[in-house]
Amino acid sequence: MRRIAERLVTEAAEYLHGLPRPWEDDLAADSAQSVSTKSTPTDVVTASDHALETLIRQRVAELRPGDAVVGEEHGGTAGDARTLWVVDPIDGTVNFLYGMPWYAVSVAAVRDGASVAGAVIEPASGRLWSAAVGGGATCDGRPLHVSAASDVSLSLLGTGFSYSAERRVRQVRMVSGLLPHVRDVRRMGAAALDLCAVAAGWVDAYLEHGCNWWDWAAGALIAAEAGAVVRTPGPTGSVPPDDGLGADALFAATPGIADEVSALAREHGAASV
Repeated sequence: MRRIAERLVTEAAEYLHGLPRPWEDDLAADSAQSVSTKSTPTDVVTASDHALETLIRQRVAELRPGDAVVGEEHGGTAGDARTLWVVDPIDGTVNFLYGMPWYAVSVAAVRDGASVAGAVIEPASGRLWSAAVGGGATCDGRPLHVSAASDVSLSLLGTGFSYSAERRVRQVRMVSGLLPHVRDVRRMGAAALDLCAVAAGWVDAYLEHGCNWWDWAAGALIAAEAGAVVRTPGPTGSVPPDDGLGADALFAATPGIADEVSALAREHGAASV
């Protein structure tokens, strides 16, 4: 299933390269007609999101007949299928819309509510991240391991913000409380890749509220298999952990600082974000 996940995201990235690029000036008129919004005016979805999810669904039906698919754009349920494929066709759609290269295609195979294999690809760079339960995590075939950070004051923290203006105020309040305690904070705009960054040791910890299952289904597994302490809200419909971080908190950190960072997050209002 790991190899199938890698194949699915690779084929999707190759297909994406042949689609219109929303950020190119000569396509501005066409792209304006191919971009819509979802929960808020800042929560965008492009025609490319829909096209990639359709492609992945078709390929799952061919490669794994009988499996089910849940995708960000077209929904779905597990039904009676033993294996569910959770798909984010473009994670970081706003980055993609503007031509920033930090966006990804993410696919995870899920059984009994837990990710057992997954892959994330960065179409702009071609980097391919993947993992399987008990099989470790890799980027372009090279084994991944989280950083050895042990001093929170020298750690780099990743985060993200909601599409809701009201919720951003609460998120900024929490992050402003954390800032004096860490080296710095990065907000890059694609949860799947932020989790991969923890796996690679590019950031030491990552905390975000409001992410959906498809945002983290593959990336959280990659981070965990690289040695991170990972806390997710749980699959759609499940009961989230009652740990004071907030019902929909997504957290990953290298073990040496995980407890301290999560304690600081609680102290500065994570539960009320």
